[in-house]
Amino acid sequence: MASLYRCGECGAELNLSGAHLYPPGTYFEAGDKGTLSFSWIDESKFRFARESRFVPFFETVNYWGVHRNRTRILCDACGRLLGHVYDDGPPLMQGHGQLGFGPSQAIPRRPRYRFKIKALNASPHS
Repeated sequence: MASLYRCGECGAELNLSGAHLYPPGTYFEAGDKGTLSFSWIDESKFRFARESRFVPFFETVNYWGVHRNRTRILCDACGRLLGHVYDDGPPLMQGHGQLGFGPSQAIPRRPRYRFKIKALNASPHS
């Protein structure tokens, strides 16, 4: 049974497909607590805004940074923040990275669309 996802604020249909949902328990460097992650979304239903933050953050156990770039996902109908786009999805190519660096630093990765569960309304749909 699939779910129909709507914006929690205005109820707009978001056209998110369970076929593109990552399985529960999949590890991502940016975390996944309280969120649903999709490998693909219908970009016509959303607005995107670049976000640049200068705060310390930990990406992996052995890597941390001060400057984080990410993209906010907003509902196109009402403008509510629904989640963020991260670049820690599956690698676009095979390998261990340039000069032995970790995969997120050297191997280009597919985007992962991470939605806050609190920002969505899910209803059963058959």
